[in-house]
Amino acid sequence: LRLWRRRGALVCVLLALAVLTAMYYIEGTHQQYVRYMEKKFFWCAYWVGLGILSSVGLGTGLHTFLLYLGPHIASVTLAAYECNSVNFPEPPYPDQIICPDEETTEGSISLWAIISKVRLEACMWGAGTAIGELPPYFMARAARLSGAEPDDEEYQEFEEMLEHAETAQDFASRAKLAVQNLVQKVGFFGILACASIPNPLFDLAGITCGHFLVPFWTFFGATLIGKAVIKMHIQKLFVIITFSKHIVEQMVALIGAIPSIGPSLQKPFQEYLEAQRIKLHHKSDSAVPQGENWLSWIFEKLVIVMVCYFILSIINSMAQSYAKRLQQKMYSEEKTK
Repeated sequence: LRLWRRRGALVCVLLALAVLTAMYYIEGTHQQYVRYMEKKFFWCAYWVGLGILSSVGLGTGLHTFLLYLGPHIASVTLAAYECNSVNFPEPPYPDQIICPDEETTEGSISLWAIISKVRLEACMWGAGTAIGELPPYFMARAARLSGAEPDDEEYQEFEEMLEHAETAQDFASRAKLAVQNLVQKVGFFGILACASIPNPLFDLAGITCGHFLVPFWTFFGATLIGKAVIKMHIQKLFVIITFSKHIVEQMVALIGAIPSIGPSLQKPFQEYLEAQRIKLHHKSDSAVPQGENWLSWIFEKLVIVMVCYFILSIINSMAQSYAKRLQQKMYSEEKTK
């Protein structure tokens, strides 16, 4: 019935899809633009998907940043200072970074140029994290409207927190109450403030907004602006400044200043950075000398360990939820006897 009432909009959407499908399959000079848009679409979808996974599947929105977006921004930063340009040839960028053929003057790269180069990826990842905050909001909103108790630990903890708000003494409970009060009383700007800083308690803001029936666009609009624009620029600036050429060189020099073990630790870092510089100045079709570096080997193993830890933590959380449901079921059966 809803589709029939909006049949005009539905027909327009179907016509637009038909036109796009025809443009995609019909050969012509427009195909270069179609392929460009297709590539951009899948590139954006990739980062949005990682952002959603970071919020929904892996907790605080930090893990896929450390595993994917952070290293991508760092590699672009190191390459930009080495090449004195961000006009990397496409392809192979973004799969591989190669310095452009154009001659550039030393020190011509600016911080703003690097920010602009990685803005699309960062904003798409931030938008994904904002979308990932919607399930707690919809769950709490549905529970409030229907009056039913959802089988969700976070929502049950939220209700317990509201019941014992006056007697809360520990720091964690006070922090959660502060977030809840800020979101409830300030509204749009309170949600924006919570979403604009790295905040592991933001899931509580989604539950709070759903429980107190905050309008969808107020919650999602503030979350999207906070996470995809403000927070992402803060995180992006931190990574770019950390991996700037002079700071990296200072860090390597400080490693060498460590007594006894400093020079032995400094050598692999210098070899790794030199190998990356050589790689940036080789064309994709030329032979690049491949050398094994224990630093990259350790980083690869660290990533594998982190992924395994995330999987185990998810399995452990599911097992705890299942055990809790079994205990509640046994307790209710004993009460009915």
